[in-house]
Amino acid sequence: MTKAISPRSRKVRILATLGPASNTPEMIERLFHAGADAFRINMSHGDQASKIPVFQAIRALEKKLGRPSTILADLQGPKLRVGKFAEGKVTLIAGHEFTLDRDSAPGDATRVELPHREIFEAAVADARLLLDDGKLVLRVTSAQPDRLTCRVEVGGALSNNKGLNVPDMVLPMAALTEKDRSDLAFAVEQGADWIALSFVQRPEDLMEARRLIGGKAALLAKIEKPSAIARLEEIVEQCDGVMVARGDLGVELPPQTVPPLQKRIVETARRLGRPVIVATQMLESMIESPSPTRAEVSDVATAVYDGADAIMLSAESAAGQWPIESVAMMNSIADAVERDPTHGDRVHFTITRPDPTTADALSEAAKNIASTVSAAAILCFTSSGSTARRIARERPSVPIMVLTPKIETARRLGLLWGVHAVHTRDVDSFEEMVAKSKRMALRHHIGKAGDRLILCAGVPFRTPGSTNVLHVVTLVGDELKNHRGDSEGA
Repeated sequence: MTKAISPRSRKVRILATLGPASNTPEMIERLFHAGADAFRINMSHGDQASKIPVFQAIRALEKKLGRPSTILADLQGPKLRVGKFAEGKVTLIAGHEFTLDRDSAPGDATRVELPHREIFEAAVADARLLLDDGKLVLRVTSAQPDRLTCRVEVGGALSNNKGLNVPDMVLPMAALTEKDRSDLAFAVEQGADWIALSFVQRPEDLMEARRLIGGKAALLAKIEKPSAIARLEEIVEQCDGVMVARGDLGVELPPQTVPPLQKRIVETARRLGRPVIVATQMLESMIESPSPTRAEVSDVATAVYDGADAIMLSAESAAGQWPIESVAMMNSIADAVERDPTHGDRVHFTITRPDPTTADALSEAAKNIASTVSAAAILCFTSSGSTARRIARERPSVPIMVLTPKIETARRLGLLWGVHAVHTRDVDSFEEMVAKSKRMALRHHIGKAGDRLILCAGVPFRTPGSTNVLHVVTLVGDELKNHRGDSEGA
């Protein structure tokens, strides 16, 4: 049997994006050892065939290490772009008029094609249009079915096919394009554990993706539109997890509003028991530099103090010059923050009141008992992962070891705060649960002789959603003696 790997010392998870700088089997393993807990595959870049070896390399590493691996496939979503210019590029001057229309003829300094009828349907006078990641700003002065007359508020160079953001509109368009549907089917077929949906504007946007996934992966909503903020709680309730996609939020909203919104999204997700990822530009300077700025270190630390489940690297690990160093730096920042004596108090600034259910009551009790008796860990048996999510929501001071007979569940839990998931055979009796919990705690170095463990499970066993048992045990230390093993992965 593969030797068990000890849990991470920190509780926040690290999600590393794979790309040209990091998508070989050797680099993926180095990223793991540097601190990456889960891997993001960006479906916006490259074709599907090029991603098959990446999926395979992650799963091969899972087998080699004997530890469930977590894959998040991030869909591109609708991309709004202007058309082409006759000269390839123009300069817009502040105060001048500029028109967006449905004419496919090459543009000039006075007009250009906008090939998105949905924008014409939603546009109203005084709405802002942001071009090239917000570098240029237009203000609509007149909106007609096939023509938007605008005033240039912030000018500059504009070239072919530059992106467009519409912060003041809810567009009548689906969150999934044909490319997204194809990429989603491909990612599910390859065994992705999470599907991230871009451009979410309203809770209804999640319905088609949920149907297409068919229960084969968890669904994550990227919060990157002002319209999503307006219905944040409804969106969080409809998905399995959320991402604070600060890149587009920072384009469509004034930058000073993004930090409080980040805290609001994290708080909402935590309160509703959904894992939350803070993403984009966390260690941006490490794309080219071997060390981050002080501001970036503080930014990562803030997300950890806020109690985010995971923090994400984008181009830093995907295309930068220092992918391993970026992951190692994020790992060291998180470790330092979690060693801060005030960290435990800070992550509980968000009040997570339990729902009036037995499972929620036991999860809160498990956290409190673990603290009171100085337990080494909380262990839970789960089939669906719901018990683990409830316990993680409470942000206990000790590690959460999850034992599950479903490898799919173990993999999905890789984005959950404080969770060390183990794929192992299920148990059939209370006595077997206690004995197995002790052995697993010793084998995974999560406890030693004399340590107390808090066990959480449901009786009868093999019944999803039946969490009703909380039990405290003490490790003797010889539970592994004369025992052949627990068939992890069986």
